Amino acid sequence: MAAGAVGGVGTAAAVWPLINQLNPDASVLALSSVEFDLSGLAEGQSVTIKWRGQPIFVRHRTKKEIDEAKAVPLSELKDPETDEQRTLVGHEQYLVMVGICTHRGCIPIGQSGEYDGWLCPCHGSQYDSAGRIRKGPAPKNLVIPPYKFASDTKIQIG
Repeated sequence: MAAGAVGGVGTAAAVWPLINQLNPDASVLALSSVEFDLSGLAEGQSVTIKWRGQPIFVRHRTKKEIDEAKAVPLSELKDPETDEQRTLVGHEQYLVMVGICTHRGCIPIGQSGEYDGWLCPCHGSQYDSAGRIRKGPAPKNLVIPPYKFASDTKIQIG
């Protein structure tokens, strides 16, 4: 019985490093969520931050941009989503998106194109001020990452 117990403990001690190496390393865990302070972001300004190695576009939209986004009929959109589905209630002025084109994974250029949104320079996909695909080969809207407001001026992504 004692030999069996020692053998079981020895096996567990030998197998644990193999199992533990499958866990994410510290650098990945550190990036699993990121906070960003919105207080320095002026109306009409955008910033790009990193989360999990991906660019995240954070835009403080103007009233005009919000009104234009809300006025677009869903029938004109390839991937129909309302502006309200892409922002958090009470914080419609802040748009948070993964900055990767849904066509080929390029990084779109902000405040460009026909819709005052984002333009993918590689294949010409154009997104509006709500990050919705309006023109070009991209099949989907820019992705909204999981995020929430940690306070009135801070968001937590992830």
